[in-house]
Amino acid sequence: MTDRYHSLTVVFDQDIRDDDVEPILIAIKMIKGVLSVKPKVADMDSYMAEERVRNDLGKKLWDVLYPKNSI
Repeated sequence: MTDRYHSLTVVFDQDIRDDDVEPILIAIKMIKGVLSVKPKVADMDSYMAEERVRNDLGKKLWDVLYPKNSI
């Protein structure tokens, strides 16, 4: 038996302006079987999550480049 999906989530590589995202929303709505498309506005929560990830990756990179146990 194969899996069935009820939704997909799309994440852009960068924030997109209102007027630039409208054609994308229209195109997705045209796909057969799509009932609704709901955009999510970038807010402080998304900014904070991005900064936390960036900070965490920066620390890990720093630890690789400058290990604490170096001779």
